[in-house]
Formats: sequence, C-alpha cells, structure tokens
Amino acid sequence: MRSGPFSRAHSSGTILLVDDNKDGVIARRSLLEELGYQVVSACCGQDALQNIEQQKFDLVITDFKMSPINGLELIASLRERDFKSPIILLTGFAESLGLRPDETGADVVIQKSSNEVATLLRHTRRLLPPPAKRPARSEDSPNNDPRRRNTG
Repeated sequence: MRSGPFSRAHSSGTILLVDDNKDGVIARRSLLEELGYQVVSACCGQDALQNIEQQKFDLVITDFKMSPINGLELIASLRERDFKSPIILLTGFAESLGLRPDETGADVVIQKSSNEVATLLRHTRRLLPPPAKRPARSEDSPNNDPRRRNTG
C-alpha cells in the first residue's frame, strides 16, 4: 500500500471522481456527498489532469476503462507528477486482468460488483475520514425565527 494514515485535521474531504459513465458518477457522487465529502467529477483522464492542476484533492477515485486516457494511465501520470493523495481504482476487470494496488499505483483496487458500493465507502472512509459535520448556524435554527417567537 502506498499511503500512510490520513488524519481528519489534514484532510478537507475533497474527492475527484473520474468516470466516463454519467450514471455511475451521479450514483457515487451522491453517496459520497451524503457522507460530507466535496466531490468534483471529471468525465475522462484528460479532464482529471486539468482539475488536478487547478485544485487540491485529498482522494481520487477513477474508473479503469476510459478513453483516451484509461485509469492506469491516469494513475501513472499522477504519480509521475508526485501526487501524494490516495487513489482508488474501480474496474470490472480487476480479477480477470489481475489488477492489484502494487501493480497499478493505486492504493486500492475495487472490483465492480454487487458489493462495490459498500467496498468503495469502506475504503473511502479509511483513506479519507469524512469531514466533521458543521453545526447548524444559530440564525438558521427555527427557534430563532422572529415569526415564531412568543411575544405575549
């Protein structure tokens, strides 16, 4: 495994989600955002590299089969650029191609399957603990609504 432990104080919880399948992006994005992460999506490896140049990401989750840059090429490019944050590789081909973290540059390789969501969430939380929930601002509280105050 490439990564060391990541502390909650160190991470802001920003994830780059790379996949050319719009439905997959929507589904994974909503799950991750529900946990409190900020998610930026890219539809291909080239878009991902542009995003990396413009913003800091605490975790990258990428699909394997994309064009013109596949997930392995994206990971190799990120590692060449000295990208230190953890990377999760999602693929339907992990078992058939024998893709493992030590061969791909990813910290975790997840086989797409019926267990994919649970596995993705478990590894995401391990590599990047969810940001602490922000308490609701007091002025947003219904108890502070002047229309609801008892005046008499």
